[in-house]
Amino acid sequence: MTQQAQTIQGSIVAIVTPMLEDGSVDWKGLEKLVEWHIEQGTNSIVAVGTTGEASTLSMEEHTKVIAEIIRVANKRIPVIAGTGANSTHEAIELTKEAQQLGADAALLVTPYYNKPTQEGLYQHYKAIAEAVDLPIILYNVPGRTGVDMSNETVIRLADIPNIVGVKDATGDVPRGQQLLAGLNGKNMVVYSGDDATAYQLMLHGAQGNISVTANVAPKAMSQVCAAAIAGDAAGAEQQNSTIANLHNILFCESNPIPVKWALHEMGLIGTGIRLPLTPLAEQYRAPLREALQAAGVIQ
Repeated sequence: MTQQAQTIQGSIVAIVTPMLEDGSVDWKGLEKLVEWHIEQGTNSIVAVGTTGEASTLSMEEHTKVIAEIIRVANKRIPVIAGTGANSTHEAIELTKEAQQLGADAALLVTPYYNKPTQEGLYQHYKAIAEAVDLPIILYNVPGRTGVDMSNETVIRLADIPNIVGVKDATGDVPRGQQLLAGLNGKNMVVYSGDDATAYQLMLHGAQGNISVTANVAPKAMSQVCAAAIAGDAAGAEQQNSTIANLHNILFCESNPIPVKWALHEMGLIGTGIRLPLTPLAEQYRAPLREALQAAGVIQ
């Protein structure tokens, strides 16, 4: 295992990008959120992932948000930059920018919409890894991208030195176990990307959870991850039960619609979100508020 992959473990928040009512980035709000996460025990931050509205930020904003999170974190916890794109050239440019800004690693989602083959996925990541000397974490989330990277492709990519991890957001624990078994002895760490099943995958050997729920319940998610990585099944399950409702209801509409509404309800961010995403529908607000209260994050 590489040094970089060793230091990136536990609860890794896929942080939202706070916005003002007019949709502009709320830089003070972002600074406040990063400080809060460090204080609450979050182990690492993913800047500008899906939850950070990567798809609606301009290239300039994308790199500026990454730079600001790196500045505020100030090496206290690792920062992973979301640099995925469905163009290999663009992904290389974004990953180079992240490296220059001082990111500890880059998280690259599988190219979406254009539906590459398994060979295309392999060549895409290989080209990025060869172009940029930065630890790279693969990201497979077929429910959002329309493409599913097979375990075989991930295992093949593990032989490329600076590809150090994979975020498995399939939510399929048996498949994740097969991936972990296939990577045994290789230089790659597995992270869960599915809050509802994360503790189970960590009990089987995954090294952390890249989490949406950690946005609103960072302390509890950090405790779930610590227990699961330590092999404490009872402790992980018990701690997870306190936030299990959040794992589900935070996906009642497309992420990050519910989590941004929840953070606003908690008084941590403004109401801003960018089209084509819209504010949370009225019928989901009371159930989400109840789940936040049950988890102890609001009164």
